[in-house]
Amino acid sequence: MNPADVELRLRRSRQLATLLDGAWAIPFTRWRIGLDSLIGLLPVAGDLISALLGVGILWQAHKLSAPRSLKVKMLANIALDFLLGSVPVVGDIADVAFRKNARNAALLEAWVAKADIGSAGYE
Repeated sequence: MNPADVELRLRRSRQLATLLDGAWAIPFTRWRIGLDSLIGLLPVAGDLISALLGVGILWQAHKLSAPRSLKVKMLANIALDFLLGSVPVVGDIADVAFRKNARNAALLEAWVAKADIGSAGYE
């Protein structure tokens, strides 16, 4: 995979994570919220939609041929957020604090950096 493709997939992951977890600042705080927090306010359906949107970063990892262990960690983050989200009020707070999408994007970026994906010697 060429470096441009790798960078494109990482950029998509970062953009999705920002949109879902930290698109807007809460005034007078250091907290940021995204669509994930807003969608999560809808009972059950919001958490399901949030989880499905979070799979987008997992998909980028799959397209980069990430190892199964990384994809399982990412899926566990999504599942944990879904389970926490099913608890009223606690789930809404967890959406703001846990930031599963940012965690998953960071996991993917760390793996790419460690594995040196996109270099001339990697195929």
